Amino acid sequence: MKFGVCYYPEAWPEERWAIDAQMMKAAGLTTVRVGEFAWAKMEPADAQFEWDWLDRVIETLAAAGLQVVLGTPTATPPAWMIHAHPEILPVDRQGKQLKFGSRRHYCHANSVYHTYCARIVTEMAERYGKHPAVVGWQIDNELGCHDTARCYCERSLAAFRAWLHHRYGSLEALNEAWGTVFWSQTYSNWNQIEFPHLTPSDPNPSHVLDFDRFSSDVVVAFQQLQVNLLHQHTHNQFVTHNLMAEFVDVDYHSLAKPLDFVCWDSYPTGYFERVSDKFYWPDETRPALAYDVGDPYVTGFGHDLMRGIKQAPFWIMEHQPGHINWGDYNPGVRPGSIRLWSWHALACGAEAVSFFRWRASRFGQEQYHAGLLKHDASADIGLRELTSMAGEREQMDRVSAIPHNTQVALLFDYTDLWALQIQPHRKDFTYLRLMFSYYRALTQLGIAVDIVSPYADLSSYRLLVAPTLHLVDQTLVERLNGYAEQGATLLIGVRSGFKTSTNIVTDQPLPGLLRSLTSVTVSDWQALPPGSGYQIESSIPGLAGEACIWAEALEPDRLSDGSPAAASLAVYTEPPYAGKSALTISPHGSGTVGMIGWAPNIKQAQSVLMKLAPWLAEAALPHLPEGVIAIRRGPYLVLMNFGIDALSVHVQDKHVELESKGVQVLDFSA
Repeated sequence: MKFGVCYYPEAWPEERWAIDAQMMKAAGLTTVRVGEFAWAKMEPADAQFEWDWLDRVIETLAAAGLQVVLGTPTATPPAWMIHAHPEILPVDRQGKQLKFGSRRHYCHANSVYHTYCARIVTEMAERYGKHPAVVGWQIDNELGCHDTARCYCERSLAAFRAWLHHRYGSLEALNEAWGTVFWSQTYSNWNQIEFPHLTPSDPNPSHVLDFDRFSSDVVVAFQQLQVNLLHQHTHNQFVTHNLMAEFVDVDYHSLAKPLDFVCWDSYPTGYFERVSDKFYWPDETRPALAYDVGDPYVTGFGHDLMRGIKQAPFWIMEHQPGHINWGDYNPGVRPGSIRLWSWHALACGAEAVSFFRWRASRFGQEQYHAGLLKHDASADIGLRELTSMAGEREQMDRVSAIPHNTQVALLFDYTDLWALQIQPHRKDFTYLRLMFSYYRALTQLGIAVDIVSPYADLSSYRLLVAPTLHLVDQTLVERLNGYAEQGATLLIGVRSGFKTSTNIVTDQPLPGLLRSLTSVTVSDWQALPPGSGYQIESSIPGLAGEACIWAEALEPDRLSDGSPAAASLAVYTEPPYAGKSALTISPHGSGTVGMIGWAPNIKQAQSVLMKLAPWLAEAALPHLPEGVIAIRRGPYLVLMNFGIDALSVHVQDKHVELESKGVQVLDFSA
């Protein structure tokens, strides 16, 4: 387990650099990220490069025994470039060109900007690509952040039309795929196609989905430009990018493919204030937690998504060191929180935690953001907490050396998310909320879960949960068919099989192509308004209450002898679905496929999952207090208390007292 820090030497006097480097080393830090916002320092005028200062920074850090991660500075094109080429600036969805004076002020599709980016990356890579102190590269910074993944400039429009031409080949094919016969939207020339925005009513959902796909592909291609150059000019140095767990404008599965590993930026209190509403249903009870620890279920979702993206360990490139500056209230952080977050990241598979930032900034937009050092260079709580963990480092290394052996996966698909975002059909229905219900249900049982693409290697998972499979094609069906036939269990949730890959409704009985897997027909479906629900009845222990938010009536298909092809495990007990199935299970090769007809709450999801996969009951820790996170790494069980009060925990015949923000590691190897 490595600890690192993000450092901005360009903001501090040079005589301070060696002092900082020695302090970093003394604190147990091993890696330092530099350079990702320093383009104007590297290239103060067009083609006038100044590298002496960065040479000295790297040598100073190396002399202290620190390794360097270099950031390509393309998130911050300098003023001279924008003045010379204002067309680089992005255009928002209202048609307004954004201005210089912040960051991420560029269009990913702009070829002029590509030329400048290629030049600065090449210059950096040729100079530092074989430097022994430089261990790796971070490309850009938080690609697409600040709502910049989608640009509406004329260059983007031309690129979008070209992308569509490549995808469909002909206007006839595009018109059919989009269903443009509706509302007389048929195109007879590629130049007739505009952005799907600023329309009097909602634009064509197929048009919107393809624009989402295109915009993501443009970001991926922009990153690939830099990946290719770094691979060409470097040796034995990794290439990565810092993602954002709640950010959904870019398909991270595609973005991550060429990277050696992924990293993400973890700010637990910020996510609690600004992001958690994206994960919880509006009327859902939130866990009672200490105010300065964030929400471990939301933070954990980010960790497990990052691990699942490449099904491998990850880094945290920016780790919260104290209070932040971009939340609603930005609470201070008390002793124990940073240690707690570090153990949580480690338990979930983080190989490195890099704090943002070394020293609090005296100027710019982040003046109120904490660093490991305060503005006056005295130690802040982050540095004190990091230093206090020195005695735990060997134990951290032992735990993190054990590979994850995750047997449960959640399927996560960005195109499904976009399609449901375009047409949710029920206010407050979101892909993330549906996904999070299952995630939280498993996490509260102490069951580790990978969050993976439907096109990942699924062979190691005994249970696969697809909260929804909204857009379906035959390739996906064949993959899932092969998965279940080999003896695994697959659970398919609501709104599945409803649409084709181009976001038009299937012409087959629901769940469309998935009927061959589920052996079930969805005869009726309803979006249920708040306060409404249909009672369900089941012999499954703990499965009771109402089907809320969304309800589908399931009818098992019939075999040739007239018997049902799927068994009913729960039924609706009131009209209009009275007597119809709400949950079914059917054999599929050596495995089983279940289908659930409503969006379950936490307790319902737990009951369903343990019925479909009985082995979960043996692996689960069913009596964990709310706010306690338990994560297994081989023989180790890491227990963490995010709650307000001290709690008693009983696990595997052991009794543990956990103070608030406490961490204990149980070793069951004996």
